[in-house]
Amino acid sequence: MKKYILAVAGGGSTYTPGIIRSLMDRLEDLPLSEIRFYDIDGARQAKVVVAAKAVIAEYTDSIVVTDTTDPQTAFEDADFVFAQMRVGKYALRELDEKIPLSHNVVGQETCGPGGLAYGLRTIAPMIELIDYVEQYAKETAWIVNYSNPASIVAEGVRKLRPKARVLNICDMPVATMRNIAAILGVERDELVVNYFGLNHFGWFTRIEVDGIDRLANVREHVYQHGLLTEDVSKIDYRHADSSWIKTFKNIKLIMDHFPEYLPNPYLQYYLFPDHIVETSNKDYTRANEVMDGREKTLFETVEKFEETGILEDSFAVGVHGTFIVDVTVSIAQNLGKRYVVMTENNGTIPNLPADAMIEVPAFITADGPKPEFVGDIPYFYKAMIEQQLASEKILVEAIIEGSYEKALQAFTLNKTLPSAKVAKAVLDDLIAANKDFWPTLKKEYKEGSLV
Repeated sequence: MKKYILAVAGGGSTYTPGIIRSLMDRLEDLPLSEIRFYDIDGARQAKVVVAAKAVIAEYTDSIVVTDTTDPQTAFEDADFVFAQMRVGKYALRELDEKIPLSHNVVGQETCGPGGLAYGLRTIAPMIELIDYVEQYAKETAWIVNYSNPASIVAEGVRKLRPKARVLNICDMPVATMRNIAAILGVERDELVVNYFGLNHFGWFTRIEVDGIDRLANVREHVYQHGLLTEDVSKIDYRHADSSWIKTFKNIKLIMDHFPEYLPNPYLQYYLFPDHIVETSNKDYTRANEVMDGREKTLFETVEKFEETGILEDSFAVGVHGTFIVDVTVSIAQNLGKRYVVMTENNGTIPNLPADAMIEVPAFITADGPKPEFVGDIPYFYKAMIEQQLASEKILVEAIIEGSYEKALQAFTLNKTLPSAKVAKAVLDDLIAANKDFWPTLKKEYKEGSLV
């Protein structure tokens, strides 16, 4: 039986133990000979690897575990690489959220100016990772990428490393499907959905169970409860915090205005930015919630485990861990299973640009995703997508060219920002906060003249 070498880039992530448990649950489908954890923060990763090893030990003693900060050690002859980088860690995420909020603008990790800021930090490290993998790993190796902001990262990879074997994924459509399934009283894998959009910017257009479209049933439920069951315990741990409960409730607000399709929860930031800001705590954001919750729990668990040998947190598998393993199994076994992932458009949605990195159902094979044809989309959705797409594409150009003007254009086009004046103020504050992480953004023009 073939066994695979897996590298986890961003091994110090708080998601790592949950992903490892998901891998262990699927060892028959994806046999592993070695798991290598790679992170530039070796001290943080070492603590996370303690938890990961404890999880692995519950299942097997035959997997070699490597903890390294050296890229050659991490990627030599690897078959798969899971990428889950968080450049700047939670300290920068907190600023991504709080700086925009200080200007009465949406402060969120992947949407609005916070997402653009995160993208400016992440493209160069992602390209560096791709180059390491291409240098050291097997020619057939795939990078399965969770690194955010996924849509901007996908566009940067398309532009700078178009031949790279990278599958960009996001668990938000899957998490939404989990809630849909709970509402309908079925298992998530019983759903067959149609979906189109960009990452964190899309819509479910059909929700089939046994060949019958149940979107109307879900719509009626949302009008009463949002995208939540009365028993919120049916939501896995990663999306059960108060901020996520609020997000799933806000789907009702979106559908009260636009009931045709079921929206991705993140559309709340683009369609109702004023409401989001009004109901946000500018002093305690999602970054603080994560640092005081998931991150704190993980490191306290590791400390207690080292003292007692008892793993108090079982690191239950949620959709985040399940989904990345599902798509990897489909690649490894060439199963062609259907999942919602990011892929280059190339006619899948004919009335969107061919080079758009869209998020749609695709069949996942050993050669990558094979998107299912969607067809033309209505003009309202097309127009919204094209505005967001332009913001993301221009941001990637700003990164490549080191252009302040293009960065400002990208911020100004983003629907969460009310004017160019506000966009400039937010951008300038974020430049100061990210000086050690962003490329230098030079002004091509000054007072109407070339610099």
